[in-house]
Amino acid sequence: MSEHAKLLRRHRAVMPDWLALYYGSPIEIVGGKGNRVTDAEGNGYLDFFTGILTNMIGYDVPEVREAVERQLATGVVHTSTLYLLRGQVELAEKIARLSGIPDAKVFFTNSGTEANETALLLAAAARRSDQVLAMRQSYHGRSFGAVGVTGLRTWKNLPYSPLNVHFLHGADRHLPQFAGLSDADYIRVCVEDLRHVLATATGGDVAALIAEPIQGVGGFTMAPDGLFAAYQEVLGEHGAYFISDEVQTGWGRTGETFFGITAHGVTPDMMTFAKGLANGLAVGGVVARRELMDGLDANGISTFGGNPIAMAAANATLDYVLDHDLQANAARQGAVIIGGLRKAAAGLPVVRDVRGKGLMFAVELADPGTGEPSPPLADEILEETRRRGLLVGKGGLYGNAIRMAPPLTLTDAEAYEGLGILIDSLRAVNEAATA
Repeated sequence: MSEHAKLLRRHRAVMPDWLALYYGSPIEIVGGKGNRVTDAEGNGYLDFFTGILTNMIGYDVPEVREAVERQLATGVVHTSTLYLLRGQVELAEKIARLSGIPDAKVFFTNSGTEANETALLLAAAARRSDQVLAMRQSYHGRSFGAVGVTGLRTWKNLPYSPLNVHFLHGADRHLPQFAGLSDADYIRVCVEDLRHVLATATGGDVAALIAEPIQGVGGFTMAPDGLFAAYQEVLGEHGAYFISDEVQTGWGRTGETFFGITAHGVTPDMMTFAKGLANGLAVGGVVARRELMDGLDANGISTFGGNPIAMAAANATLDYVLDHDLQANAARQGAVIIGGLRKAAAGLPVVRDVRGKGLMFAVELADPGTGEPSPPLADEILEETRRRGLLVGKGGLYGNAIRMAPPLTLTDAEAYEGLGILIDSLRAVNEAATA
């Protein structure tokens, strides 16, 4: 038995069955440089999924590595939030300024799940209510509360939640009742539904709406720009807060704005973040209006949140993003790839949709005969791209979307290389499916 087979067997013996592994023969990534990784068998890949949108500026970035090494050299890996943390204060100042939220404060956590839990706690405490609105097809994390506001059945294990949750429309225009509606008409219908939910299904004291500007696990589905501004206007009439989950859409990834929600012309009361901020080290957090962040009246700390190592990496990563204007690069490279995919898709019946913004895009697969969502075809694309040297992700309500989020440092040559592999893989799967 090979070492690879032995490792897989050991994994299955001690890790949960629900901990998914990609590919028929899962890979072990052992090396990385720039925007490429190498597996244990020596195969190289261009990475278009970046550890689930987390290695935001690639691998072995000198500025990030050196910042971490400088902190390690002090001998201080951890102190906790019971002591002043210079790196934490410096990063909070940057994020508060970039957020656009007036008089903002920041709290650091270890993950997006924990960040969303914190934001929900802040809203519930402020409103003294457990009532929360969320979006259909959404995903906000794996903890009890975060699962409660997740609108994907495949990620929910329980029929109950610590929160009283009602789900809204906004990223489900594929449904027959919305077919043919313009953006303006769809927004109008969604707002009318929100008002109806508030009038019929709630007690009138809703704490907050939590929403992703682009739904990550949902397959990069998204509401039309302007919907959340319309929602926030209604929420404001009822005193409810708006939480924008920027775990996947933050830091310029969408290309057009630094945070995804800005495209809707609205400043939320809170934003949550995580994923790419420390380029692979564990970090998350909430940036919120001062009165919300200061509103908790019980004691609170974070043992590991905002630790010195993560803060060193996060400060270096955010500085790199800003200094190199990677938001502009995301817009430029995304236009090349999304445009190329849409052009190629015109002749491929297996492609149901191409969507995205910047370096956050997806291809949805369908059975060429019936037009129905096809998870098996998405699995085939996963294998085809791997064979050709490209790593991609998968998601969507029906598990039929290939979702991709390359590093924001993607070069022109790498964008065209990845696009070529994607088109070749789609053509190969289309040929087999239509034979």
